[in-house]
Amino acid sequence: MNGEQRRQQIVAFLSECGRPVSGAQLARRFSVSRQIIVQDVALIRQGGEEVISTNRGYLLQKKNVKTRVFKMRHTDDEVEEELSLIVRCGGRALDVFVYHKVYGVVRAPLDIASGADIARYMEEIRTGKSSPLKNVTSGYHYHTVAADSEETLDRIQEELQRRGFLARLQEHEPVDFWNEEKEGDKHGEV
Repeated sequence: MNGEQRRQQIVAFLSECGRPVSGAQLARRFSVSRQIIVQDVALIRQGGEEVISTNRGYLLQKKNVKTRVFKMRHTDDEVEEELSLIVRCGGRALDVFVYHKVYGVVRAPLDIASGADIARYMEEIRTGKSSPLKNVTSGYHYHTVAADSEETLDRIQEELQRRGFLARLQEHEPVDFWNEEKEGDKHGEV
């Protein structure tokens, strides 16, 4: 099998899995080194596929999936409620990031799509492995949320607003975090 065939099979495998797959697992499956997998993923991305790197492995972003960035603010005690609301409404929290006035955008992948994912994340926070990234910016943070439709994202936005978790963008914050053309209301502004 040549490199192009392997990359096609990696895309097919990630598409079928629908869950993160580690580089080591892919390396074993395709009988190559993990470094070759890293290079393959970079080439797959260059070819137009959206492969997300999470803390549990690579995840192929489906083409028809819609995303929206929401600016949030809440306490540490409300983190689990916020994530549960997103998942319960049909969303997947792809990441968490903050916009720091000095450091710019600081981002961490999450890929939270289920109650089990939330429980695992909350356990990591509770055991002191780390603290929520939002604490760097007085509780303000952002999530890129994926869902199957704009209607689902609208429902998530409405529920986040109803619960009081959404925050307004300030003048110093860039509206376009990822160099994409998006409308202001698609960023969770109210």
